[in-house]
Formats: sequence, C-alpha cells, structure tokens
Amino acid sequence: MITFSPCAHTELPKRVKQQHRTLTPGEYDAILAALPEQHRLMIETAINTGLRWAELIALKPRHLHLDLESGTGKLTVEETIVEVSIKNSPTGRRMLTKPYPKDNEPRTLGLPDELVTQLAEHIADRRLKPGDLLFATRDGTPISRNTFRSRVWLPAITKSGVDFNVRVHDLRHAHASWLLAGGSDLKAVMDRMGHAQITTTQKYLHPMPDADHKNLTALDHIRNPDQQRDKPEPGPGPNQDPTN
Repeated sequence: MITFSPCAHTELPKRVKQQHRTLTPGEYDAILAALPEQHRLMIETAINTGLRWAELIALKPRHLHLDLESGTGKLTVEETIVEVSIKNSPTGRRMLTKPYPKDNEPRTLGLPDELVTQLAEHIADRRLKPGDLLFATRDGTPISRNTFRSRVWLPAITKSGVDFNVRVHDLRHAHASWLLAGGSDLKAVMDRMGHAQITTTQKYLHPMPDADHKNLTALDHIRNPDQQRDKPEPGPGPNQDPTN
C-alpha cells in the first residue's frame, strides 16, 4: 500500500475547446434552395422562429394569429409532439402530443411579414382546419425527425455545397445567433427561445464570420478620425432616389 497518489503531479493535456460553427444567411439560402419545394415553408418557419423540432411539427392553424390587412402575425407555442418507440408508448402510437412545450409555459412570438403571407396562403391552399397539423405527411400524420433527416435534409445539405455538418437543430441556433448579432436584447431573445435561464441564451453569442472585419473598421474609425471625416459620403444606390 502506498500513502500518496503516483498521479498527483501529473499534468493533463489541455483540451482545446472547439468553436461552434454558426450557419450564415448565405449558407441557409443555399440549403433552402436545395430542399424540395413542399418542405421549404416548414424550414422558413423554423429559421424565423427558432422553434424546437417537437414544437415545429406540432403547429396547427389555431396556434397562428395572422392579420393579412396589416401583414402582422404571431405564433403561440402550446403543444409538442415527441417520437417514442411503440414498445414504450402508453398509447401504442409512435407520435405522442404533449399539451405544453418544454418549459411547461406557452409562449407567443412575432412573425416576419413575408412569413405571415406565406403561412396564410399555405392554410388556404390546403384548406386546413384549426386543429390540423400545419406541416404533416401526405396522410396528415406528424413528420418523423429521422425520416426527414435521412430522406430530405441530408441530401439537401449535400446538394447545397455547404461544407460542414448542419443539423436541423442548427436552424434554432442560427436564429438566436442572428438576433444577438443584429443587436437584439439578450432577455428578449431568451423569452423568444423559451429558455428558463439566461445563461442558456448566452451560449448563442457566437460572432458572425464578418464580425472581426467590423472590429477592424471600428478600430480604424477611432484611431484615424480625421481620415474618416475626409471620406466622401456614400452615394445613392442604383434604385435609390438621390432626393430622399
């Protein structure tokens, strides 16, 4: 028996923390264009709301509040759909609907004007009833995450030319990161994402690829203020009225 640990003074190798790769708007556009048309609105809803997959596939027309006259709209997260094995399912079905989302409290979030119009047209074209699933299979049943990933999502990633492994969940990550990079308030993003702790939201504070270029521009602006004043004001764009 020895009275001390032989590993007491061993220096462990340092682990370099891998930086998370945030999807850029350009990469998202490439993925969207590579998707089959029938799935694009669901993905547009995901990137514009940051919903979890279980919340996204549980959406129904009754969860939407769309005002076409003003072009504004809101979405309320009230339900989730979870996928379980039939063996462990209490109902014998693979898809189970839960009455409340992850944090047990429904939340409401605003929608971009363009998405409001698209969702309204989607509901009208398919003659969806208030209790129907907004995004479903041809049989009207919930979409399986694994089936969508293998048959739709991964082929679209390959076709898009995006050079890293993008998961469907990364759309939620990108939504929060884009909001924070664009200047949104941390607490507002926390509420929109449905996080219980603000430390969870802080994990999405990843800089965009052009962030360091903006840093250099800001540094130059402070160190060389005279040069900044001498620079001509940017002229009007090709479609901009110079009198405005």
